[in-house]
Amino acid sequence: MPGLLELFLAFAKMSLAGFGGVLVFARRAIVDKHRWMTANEFNETFALCHFLPGPNIVNLSVVFGARIRGVAGSIVAFTGLLGPPFLIVTALAMTYARYGDLPVLRRVLDGVSCAAVGLLFAVTWRMMLPLLKQRDPVAVVALIAVFIAIGVLRWPLPQVLLVAVPASFAATWLARKRVAS
Repeated sequence: MPGLLELFLAFAKMSLAGFGGVLVFARRAIVDKHRWMTANEFNETFALCHFLPGPNIVNLSVVFGARIRGVAGSIVAFTGLLGPPFLIVTALAMTYARYGDLPVLRRVLDGVSCAAVGLLFAVTWRMMLPLLKQRDPVAVVALIAVFIAIGVLRWPLPQVLLVAVPASFAATWLARKRVAS
């Protein structure tokens, strides 16, 4: 397991690489590069972070840091994740305030937006693969139902989760009970 400095540097690197979103780089670093968690552990931890108030990736840094090194790990991972981008964004905001009306800058920002969407699709696919490989019908049905409810029908996320979470718990419990008997 990483020490505090290694934890800080890992989250600082994630945040500095994560233009448009850090999730892709967090998963790559935590699961693929350092092997601090399995793909399933990462998915479960990230799913927990969806239910906590605040940005999911910030929640992930705090939960992961606590899991690895306790309160100090939470603080170090959180600081590594938010410290460098805070300094950069502050400098960029000052620059944008001065030069934001330039057409070339607007075109650059359009390109960055497209890259961010591509990264989001890539990490979503990688997070979905372990679910599909398990061939768990409950997980696949829940995934499809939530996607349709939120992505297609545009139902509000809190109401969908209020139904989907208990329904998936109940379905999983029933499926395991059926297998056990």
